[in-house]
Amino acid sequence: MRYAGPAGAAAEPPISGCDHWGARPPSRPVTVHSARPHKVIVHHTDSPNVQDGSQAHAFALARSIQDSHLGRGWIDSGQHFTISRGGHVMEGRHHSLETLLGGAATVESAHTTAQNTVAIGIENEGTYDTVQPPSALYASLVDLCATICTRYGLRAYQIYGHRDFNDTDCPGDLLYARLPRLRADVAARIGGSAVAPVWPTLTVGATGERVRSLQYLLRQHGSALPVNGTYGSVTANAVRAFQGAVKAGLDGVAGPQTWNQLVAPLATGSSGEAVRAVQSQLAARGAGLRVDGAFGPATRSAVAAFQAGASLPADGVVDARTWGALVA
Repeated sequence: MRYAGPAGAAAEPPISGCDHWGARPPSRPVTVHSARPHKVIVHHTDSPNVQDGSQAHAFALARSIQDSHLGRGWIDSGQHFTISRGGHVMEGRHHSLETLLGGAATVESAHTTAQNTVAIGIENEGTYDTVQPPSALYASLVDLCATICTRYGLRAYQIYGHRDFNDTDCPGDLLYARLPRLRADVAARIGGSAVAPVWPTLTVGATGERVRSLQYLLRQHGSALPVNGTYGSVTANAVRAFQGAVKAGLDGVAGPQTWNQLVAPLATGSSGEAVRAVQSQLAARGAGLRVDGAFGPATRSAVAAFQAGASLPADGVVDARTWGALVA
């Protein structure tokens, strides 16, 4: 399969499917989840910055990556899509292209610990610690991110780098530093804000509603710590245990990596400790909500009112930017 994009749609790049570049079959069936992803995560391959921009080289790269990942015992290529230094875009894991075009499902992947069922992963050929990505690669990255966001209903600020979640240098210092521009370039195509969520840094000695939110979220992920609004040794140990589980930086400090791993979108019908975190934040702002962990119409209305006051899309859905504004 080779998808060339609809006529006149400059934001949808040609994408060569697995069969087109000569992929081997997956070693086991690929899992497809019947839900949209929450985000896009940008990687680099940490491989040589070759000068060959041909399609033949790009296809050889895709086969090499798949061989390497199969050799690790993975079922297929770990990422959903690959972009060569020549700007050629290829499907990575099987069925990623067809699910993208459908816009309603996500292929389970293997590119970012704890995000592989909810994030689209893009590998960019090369190493970008001290050199910038070539213009052809970057242009295709903008096109592909715009396509993913449009097809899945994502916003430009939902584009991240691998190091936003795991303790890694990926996608390289210079490509990571270009992510604000990438979000802005994608936003220019699809509309909306390019401003990424901003997270507080909490450590031992912190108190207040932000700490309560952190504690609720840790409980959502299985911790049994009490929700008391005090960041003591118990909370620090719970943070450290969570960081170890998701392969974030292991320091017991709740910074951006930890928050990015903790939060997930919430909407009408959601339930649990994360909903309590939202309700507690809104109640502290005078919303008059019960902190019962059930995201019903009253919670949705309070979220939408908060969003309107914070100049966010007032859709009643607690996405990453709304989370960031709540705990700022």
